[in-house]
Amino acid sequence: MARYSLVYSAFAATAAAAQGSAYAQCGGNGWTGATSCVSGFHCQTQNEWFAQCVPGGAPSAAQATPAVKTSAVAKPSMVAATTLLTVKRPSSTPTSSATIKKPATTSQAVVVAAAPTPISGQTQYAGINIAGFDFGCSTDGSCGGAYVDPGANGIAQMKHFATDDKLNAFRLPIGWQHLTNNQLGGSIDATVGAAFDNLVQGCLATGALCIIDLHNYGRWNGAIVGQGGPTDAQFADVWSKLATKYSSEKNIAFGLMNEPHDLTMTTWATSVQAAVTAIRKAGATSQYILVPGTDYTSAGSFVQNSGPALLSVKDADGTTSKLIFDVHRYLDADNSGTNAECVNDHVQDSFVPLASWLRTNGRKAILSEVGGGDTASCQQDVCAAIASLNENSDVYLGYVGWSAGAFDTSYVLSLTPSGSSDKTLVSKCFSRA
Repeated sequence: MARYSLVYSAFAATAAAAQGSAYAQCGGNGWTGATSCVSGFHCQTQNEWFAQCVPGGAPSAAQATPAVKTSAVAKPSMVAATTLLTVKRPSSTPTSSATIKKPATTSQAVVVAAAPTPISGQTQYAGINIAGFDFGCSTDGSCGGAYVDPGANGIAQMKHFATDDKLNAFRLPIGWQHLTNNQLGGSIDATVGAAFDNLVQGCLATGALCIIDLHNYGRWNGAIVGQGGPTDAQFADVWSKLATKYSSEKNIAFGLMNEPHDLTMTTWATSVQAAVTAIRKAGATSQYILVPGTDYTSAGSFVQNSGPALLSVKDADGTTSKLIFDVHRYLDADNSGTNAECVNDHVQDSFVPLASWLRTNGRKAILSEVGGGDTASCQQDVCAAIASLNENSDVYLGYVGWSAGAFDTSYVLSLTPSGSSDKTLVSKCFSRA
């Protein structure tokens, strides 16, 4: 794994065996590398899988792993989803399968300008995706298959995660075509809108941040928003309607678009600005808006390929504090989120460089998708990735695991509980209980 930033590569080549560089791994189950850190940093245990060199003078070696805590609150009875859903690679023909994950993206570590010292602690938000209304949608922005309403089971999952795991953010993806009954520019479908609102209200009842996510990959039936497909006005219109409905709900956040890809960023920034302006004009003036980039909004390439163009997007008063960059990162061999095993925590090649860039530009981001199989490798790497976000909590607003909701427990990246029992990945990495 590439655990060292390019900034420190020259030093690491000669001294890594003796001391870990800034923000390098320095401990955890199975770790055989350096357990002490360079001057000005100390080795802090984040969880049983990962310890990291963080700012501070002492102690200098890995500390004992803290005990895993469990909640004393009784867990509600739940029934896990029973429909087996199969994740498929992108296809030209839409299917009614579970959400199709994106193809591989790659990235390199980035040397960024000097930034203030990171602030460690805990991100403000942590949670889980509650999928289902996005089922049947493909990476070409078509939604020809059927959605699955997570319904009462999805609401029970959110109650469980909030009560027993102390999680406080849920992302609720929905396909654009499902929402408007396949009519671009049409009204929100009464049946789908009511069912989706039931899920939203169930989320709000937990007191968590509820992220409404338009899950269309920057497209409608293969055509890119603002670039030959739906106009900026049509994109703004659907968000105006959603913002009007939820303008008084302070715990709603608007996730403008899931994983845009293969588009012109400067033009996409104009489309994003249109949606932001429409949401604010609809009366939703205080809520967070999540702003995605290209490359499936990869955290690994955001600094190079997305961030510079998106810096131009602002609220009407010129501020950006409520505009949060939306990033994703998967940790399997091809970065696609389709494999049970993880091979890289991407701390040094993605999360640390992005944190430095955010800090330099006075901005924040949220990792709204991250996940892996319920395997030892993913328990190690997902926990490490989350620890990195917590270590940079001044610029990372939170993280949301992929995924529970209508996914069957056998889905490779399922975080769906079995009854009231969490997947090990949830209890080890995502839970804050």
